Amino acid sequence: MSDKNKLGEKNVSSLLIEFAIPSIIAMLVSSLYNIVDQFFIGRTVGELGNAATNIQFPLSIACTGISLLFGIGGASAFNIAMGKAKFDEKEGEKAADYMGNAIVLLLGAGVILLCITQMFLTPILTFFGSPANVLPYAQAYTRIVSIGFPFQIFSIGGGSLLRADGRPQATMACNLTGAVINTALDALFLMGFHMGMEGAAWATIIGQICASCLVAYFLIHAKTVRFTKHSFILKANNAVRIASLGAAQAFNQVAMMIVQIVMNNSLRHYGALSSYGESIPIAVAGIVAKVNMIYMAFIIGISQGLQPIISYNYGGRNYDRVKKTYRLAITYGFGISLIAFSLFQLCPRAIISIFGNSSPEYFEFAIKYFRIFLFFTFVNFMQPISSNAYTAMGKPIGGVIMSLTRQIIFLLPLLIILPLFFGISGILYAGPIADMFAFLVCTILIIKEFTRTEYK
Repeated sequence: MSDKNKLGEKNVSSLLIEFAIPSIIAMLVSSLYNIVDQFFIGRTVGELGNAATNIQFPLSIACTGISLLFGIGGASAFNIAMGKAKFDEKEGEKAADYMGNAIVLLLGAGVILLCITQMFLTPILTFFGSPANVLPYAQAYTRIVSIGFPFQIFSIGGGSLLRADGRPQATMACNLTGAVINTALDALFLMGFHMGMEGAAWATIIGQICASCLVAYFLIHAKTVRFTKHSFILKANNAVRIASLGAAQAFNQVAMMIVQIVMNNSLRHYGALSSYGESIPIAVAGIVAKVNMIYMAFIIGISQGLQPIISYNYGGRNYDRVKKTYRLAITYGFGISLIAFSLFQLCPRAIISIFGNSSPEYFEFAIKYFRIFLFFTFVNFMQPISSNAYTAMGKPIGGVIMSLTRQIIFLLPLLIILPLFFGISGILYAGPIADMFAFLVCTILIIKEFTRTEYK
């Protein structure tokens, strides 16, 4: 059985495990870039350093959004074309062009984001909600870490293309290499050389550069497609196709970035009116968000693992395999979400203590944040998996609608309205309310999709 056609023939359960586990590991490793920085900064720089990484975090989200826009989009276009190739040879000929164009778009977008960040660094960080006492730390960290944006975007997006090529293990290897290097250098630069925020930033980008070099090597030696110079000539119709299929995942990241900016400003404002002050809520929110990324790494890894399977079989009209893949994915997602919910509710202080000691007010707010804001964690598997399933089937509009449900349609208005009545507690309660409504909307849409005629 060739790597080219196993997506349509191999047992669905085995395929999902084969693709999801390396994707989960890759996502876990990616989240370590932020977690490791947070750990070492918390123990060497302190609370203000942790707050600074949270101020910079929207830019990291922007990098991930661009990576998914062109990475997931290129991968979906590639796999759908490969699935349709059995009916139309011209579709198979487009595969290399989709992947080559995706690579060009990833690198180009990374360079543009780097230039924008360097030119408007201070206004951007101020807009992101940086208090005056945090701004110097955020400037020092972001000025350096932005140099790695092109490498970060290419390594994440290129990992999606490697999965589409049937090599999820290669994606895992690339991310693992970068994370190991980042962790080792964090310890050396911060604990050994006492380089502070600058040391954490240099450790991050060196790890990203190494990971992106490995991704480039594996893509040059792709298994299912051969590149020519023509593959890297950007075409408008290819770019539109790629962007449309990656839009759902990208919009979800853009929504997260917008929410993060509003969240930072709200936490600063309402924190100043509370007993916690400006910096404690921002620092806590940053740590909790990055801990939550570990849980979401499992869910997003599953959603990325299903992408090549659903794309290929939907393109090949094997609709029963599409349904089986989705059902397995949400089953696994629900089990993982229950475990995460239990940890967040039962062990919040133990988790937050990993990132250093602080005041009693700090731990009080952190425990409340975990238990209230993340209360409906056990249903948070539905939106990412369902949104990615829609994208994998070449239906970007449904995917976009799902990706916007939690962040933009529900959470953003709640973050603005509830604190007007309940102060900083309103920010905490906005999270679970948005989670539940997003779950209900996505459930209704996916049921409607799978009751269509072709699935019966």
